[in-house]
Amino acid sequence: MKKNSTAKKHAYTLFSPVFLAAEQLLNRDKPALLAIDGRCGSGKTYLAALLAELFPCRVLHMDDFYLPPDQRPTDWQQRPAGHMDLGRLQQEILQPAQSGQTIVYRPYDCQQGRLLEPRRLPPAQLTVVEGSYSQHPQLAAAYDLKIFLTINAAEQAARLQAREGDYYPAFVERWIPLEELYLQACGIEAAADIRLNCSAWF
Repeated sequence: MKKNSTAKKHAYTLFSPVFLAAEQLLNRDKPALLAIDGRCGSGKTYLAALLAELFPCRVLHMDDFYLPPDQRPTDWQQRPAGHMDLGRLQQEILQPAQSGQTIVYRPYDCQQGRLLEPRRLPPAQLTVVEGSYSQHPQLAAAYDLKIFLTINAAEQAARLQAREGDYYPAFVERWIPLEELYLQACGIEAAADIRLNCSAWF
């Protein structure tokens, strides 16, 4: 992803609808939740980092809520979000965030295959959850704003090849098909409040 100042200015322009909406959420009299979903390589993590840079908010990542392999159903690859621990996300993140409480959660480490020590995030007016599967129908009702980012196939491939290196074939063979299954089966893009195509930015 581009890192120079010109690219950042372009990012501010592209994401300006999100920033305006986030500011409105911060002006409310109750805690708010914002979710960023979309295709891998589209800029979800980058947008979440910009939000944290610009606004007083907590950011959570869906990568911390994978199900350990031995807890996944046998047909998990045929289920939208079959490898995600959505119940734990609801209990540890969404419910306390809606009530304006401290968040205490245990992120899952894919390399170690286990949950790490608990992390605590103090109360905040705005909580951001970023990553694929964040807007699954089981979770969607908890959010006050749902953002969807997309990218065309050619730009996605270039971005992931640069980012993932030797691990890129796993995205082609497994992770992109699983993501597309989820997006199509659950109608995620159509249900979003703000939809942005990030292809030209890369």
